[in-house]
Amino acid sequence: MYTKRVGLSCQSAPVSGPNSMFSASTNMACGPRCSRTTDVAIRRRRWRVRANGSGFDLNLPAEERHLLANLLPQLREVMEHPDDERARRLFPTAYTDDVERDAEYHRFMREELVASRVAALETFARTAESKHIDEAALLGWMQCVNGVRLVLGTLLDVSEDDDLHRLDENDPHFAEAALYGYLSGLLEEIVQALSRG
Repeated sequence: MYTKRVGLSCQSAPVSGPNSMFSASTNMACGPRCSRTTDVAIRRRRWRVRANGSGFDLNLPAEERHLLANLLPQLREVMEHPDDERARRLFPTAYTDDVERDAEYHRFMREELVASRVAALETFARTAESKHIDEAALLGWMQCVNGVRLVLGTLLDVSEDDDLHRLDENDPHFAEAALYGYLSGLLEEIVQALSRG
């Protein structure tokens, strides 16, 4: 087992343990750096999300749930500022070859897209402590996890060819890259569970 430091803007009680996947010091890349740092242990589990025949089981420890709950308000803040560069991947270009048509699309669709993401945030908040959820709730979780991941991907300027696992711990983006990796793994589990459900 190994430990990584991940930057987050969250206030959480220190947690430690031998089974830490990584520990997180404050400041998610979406927000300003906090003056205080805390450690949050993210324990590696055999599975975190799985279909159970009538819905989905969530096997996330309290620290991971708390981590996600503290990241999502920052996602909402990014969504509420249409000109924020960090939101670029949340609302990608629909028409790459026609700037006017793309602007018109965003003028008419952005409000609906934001409403959909806000509804997902509310779903997560309502089910954050649940051990069993239905498909609609898990779709909300998927949208939230992917939203934070997209913002981090924008900040890190991640492309499909990038190998963030090779970053040195002294790299200034190491913390955000580790968080990006965690979110990517969780998103993959959610997608797999939905495909089996």
